[in-house]
Amino acid sequence: MPIYAYKCESCGFAKDVLQKMSDAPLEVCPACSQSSFKKQVTAAGFQLKGSGWYATDFKGGNTASPTGVAPADTGVVSSSAAPEAPKAVATPNVSAPKADSGG
Repeated sequence: MPIYAYKCESCGFAKDVLQKMSDAPLEVCPACSQSSFKKQVTAAGFQLKGSGWYATDFKGGNTASPTGVAPADTGVVSSSAAPEAPKAVATPNVSAPKADSGG
């Protein structure tokens, strides 16, 4: 549930109230009993800091991160942040299974 900030326009009393979004706003000040208790506009209770948090956490594919290090499962370090095309790797002494000649 969100926390809303209220302030009385008559006496200046301020209070933070935990309310459901569907609850009606409070109108009567608990300190002076006047009907001038108003909901205040406040900043969000959290901040997203850092550069590119969404670019490295939510993108798919095998692109390098902004630090120039490839994803952990490859162990490859890139000298630039630009993604490179995958390179073919030769694997000696490994061959594809051969088709059975039926004989």
